[in-house]
Amino acid sequence: MAPIPTPPAEPQDSPDAYVGLTADRAEHLARERGWSAVRALAPETVITMEYRVGRLNFEVKDGRVARAWKG
Repeated sequence: MAPIPTPPAEPQDSPDAYVGLTADRAEHLARERGWSAVRALAPETVITMEYRVGRLNFEVKDGRVARAWKG
């Protein structure tokens, strides 16, 4: 039987640190800090609730990050 894969560790980074930054700056910084996937979403965007290790989500309002969360 094959071993259960171990997901890579997430960056030791707080999503709150991105709130208030421009969307472009936040995405650039997140990738520099090691996030493998970064997605920017408009407010009220409907998304699935699957958790993906290494992904950082941004809710962008008026060009700035209003909320950020892992997964």
